[in-house]
Amino acid sequence: MTHTLPVLSNATLSELTELMHSWDQPAFRARQIYRQLYVNLVDDPDAMTDLPLALRQRLATEARIDSLRLERLQTADDGMTRKALFALPGNAVVETVLMIYPDRATVCISTQAGCAMGCVFCATGKLGLLRNLSSGEIVEQALWAAREVRKVAAEQGGVRVSAPAHQITNVVFMGMGEPFANYDRWWAAVERLHDPQGFNLGARHMTVSTVGLVPGIRRLAQEQLPINLAVSLHAPDDVLRSALVPVNRRYPLAELLAATRDYIARTRRRVSFEYVLLQGRNDSPEQAQQLAALLRQDAPARQPLLYHVNLIPWNPIPGTPLGRSERKRVLAFQQVLQDQHIPCTVRVERGVEIAAACGQLLGDHQCEHANVRV
Repeated sequence: MTHTLPVLSNATLSELTELMHSWDQPAFRARQIYRQLYVNLVDDPDAMTDLPLALRQRLATEARIDSLRLERLQTADDGMTRKALFALPGNAVVETVLMIYPDRATVCISTQAGCAMGCVFCATGKLGLLRNLSSGEIVEQALWAAREVRKVAAEQGGVRVSAPAHQITNVVFMGMGEPFANYDRWWAAVERLHDPQGFNLGARHMTVSTVGLVPGIRRLAQEQLPINLAVSLHAPDDVLRSALVPVNRRYPLAELLAATRDYIARTRRRVSFEYVLLQGRNDSPEQAQQLAALLRQDAPARQPLLYHVNLIPWNPIPGTPLGRSERKRVLAFQQVLQDQHIPCTVRVERGVEIAAACGQLLGDHQCEHANVRV
């Protein structure tokens, strides 16, 4: 009978404590391992030098630290943007993007392999849903990114990387998949990344993006950790949004915005609306006026809104009959929103040349280890 080895990245501190108890080890050994994983970012039991040799050897033979296997790493922007392709057990793959800036480091994390939402402008949607990621597989992407930041800082002597302690400063759950369709595992990963005894990332430095799953928005409003919410909107009316974002047929704009307003009323946190601009489809001045009216409904004129619109120029996807909005149309759309006192910015793009930008994650990988429909 084959027994599956425990994966340490899937375990909470209490679960690690239970494992140590089953191995006749004292509880403090679990705390040591936890610190090695999430503070020291160790990925090899041999490097856990505060543990007895016998325990390190047992960890190496009777447990696994992680599940992801790095298959490919691409870089852009002088190495400051990095896209990793990871193979999962079972032959699916996911992609993770790390963006390093002088004062911060942001990692864009996947929560599913593929996606069932079917948004027409998104490469991941072409895959369909392959499977959900475990909490450990989600967490491991952040740990990989943190190791990469330290590596880059060491290589460059810290000259171009001044983020605190050369660590990840922001996590955005905007990679492959819909986080709210894998809510329990995703939230377990959030709690572990936030844990002050471990990775210790502040809740306000985490952002989750949803295509508009209303139950997930309402559930998030009840959570104690104040992470940020982004909603993928992409259209100012139901007919167009249903064509671009099929889930709108289940949760139309009125229901989605009602949930968003309730979320803001309960949490007093600002919501970001993501809006991918497609030439001739959703980027006219008239549609910008519609969007402003939609977001301003029930709000007195000129009253500050706890909304922010993030305009995203569409990133090319081979074989898709869509066009990227011209720069002048992007700026005209933005101006209409600003004239209506809607806070609005245009997203700065990174990693387009390595297909690491918003909507481009496809997990396109052909090798003997991964057999993925693309």
